[in-house]
Amino acid sequence: MIKNIKSIIYISILIVSFHNYFAQEKHSSFKPGEIWKDTDGVHINAHGAGVLTKNDTYYLFGEHKVKGSRGNQSWVGVRVYSSKDLYNWKNEGVALKVTKDPSSKLVEGSLIERPKVIYNDKTKKYVMWFHHELKGRGYDAALVGVAVSDNVTGPYNYIDSFRMHPNVWPKNFSEEQKQHAKKMSKQKLKWGEGSVHGVYFLRDFESGQMSRDMTLFKDDDGVAYHITASEENGTLIISKLSSDFLSLSDEYIRVFPGGNNEAPAIFKKDGKYFMISSGLTGWDPNSARSAMADNMLGSWTSLGNPARGNEKERKTTFHSQSTHILPVMGKKDAYIFMADRWMPQNAINGRYVWLPIEFEDEKPIIKWYSEWSLDFFDK
Repeated sequence: MIKNIKSIIYISILIVSFHNYFAQEKHSSFKPGEIWKDTDGVHINAHGAGVLTKNDTYYLFGEHKVKGSRGNQSWVGVRVYSSKDLYNWKNEGVALKVTKDPSSKLVEGSLIERPKVIYNDKTKKYVMWFHHELKGRGYDAALVGVAVSDNVTGPYNYIDSFRMHPNVWPKNFSEEQKQHAKKMSKQKLKWGEGSVHGVYFLRDFESGQMSRDMTLFKDDDGVAYHITASEENGTLIISKLSSDFLSLSDEYIRVFPGGNNEAPAIFKKDGKYFMISSGLTGWDPNSARSAMADNMLGSWTSLGNPARGNEKERKTTFHSQSTHILPVMGKKDAYIFMADRWMPQNAINGRYVWLPIEFEDEKPIIKWYSEWSLDFFDK
């Protein structure tokens, strides 16, 4: 009996030892689409993520998912991780927590998607923006939420969620377009045609424009922008943030009306702004799109599908959807395409696809690598 107990204890010690060994295993490369464990040995739980850099550290903010289809709602909030090398991530806890208070818009069971954090140099505050849907209303509310913190890892204090730009016209919406939208609003249109003709925009003019898949971009001069899918996901809207980053200014534009762009991600190279986005197919992957502009609030030019590879890879963007483009610290012209492989039937099992951005004829392109490291950028 005693001998059996000793054997059980010994085996238990071995199991714990093996767990600790593998939990502390160091990563030295990226393996897109595979399980990516944090320093505790747990699959990283930060979906639809964005990255903020502070000093020599990266901070990864993303949606915390739970098991099953229930994981498509928010039951925990936004989780944050930290890393010095981009391979190994430490769980820093929950940066923004949902509440059990049913009177709050941020109640558990609502949707918090694509959280992004930027730092305001004037106010010394960390500001988080996210796509927010109210509990029990599906994707009908189409709000943008804002939270703020004194510390990069939080806790972030929720401010509010709202529609965008009520009663404010965009810079690039002419009087002729206004009259055309009014005329077309009286006609029977097929789904999606409303964004082409500005009808959805006009419909939401007084109550405020929709915001769904979104991102943030902070420029070299400290000015920040909110980029989002709007008008039933048919049109992108780019808005300049207020000086404290807590609200939207009245300066904004509509981009690619009727283009059906989701999942925008922005980066800047050689004074030009580049965007990678996806098409509109729900949870299913599709062909990525790319675009370029000389000014964030200027004219954007389509550059086509940035994915390179066989037909299946190009049509599904390696079975992933963009969420953020990360400039690598200490390396020139080094950018990482960050994307998600959504698994809505078991949301917590969603995978991450990180790939290096390359350039072809001065246009960003993405190729598949089953394993790669930051040495890629030293070639």
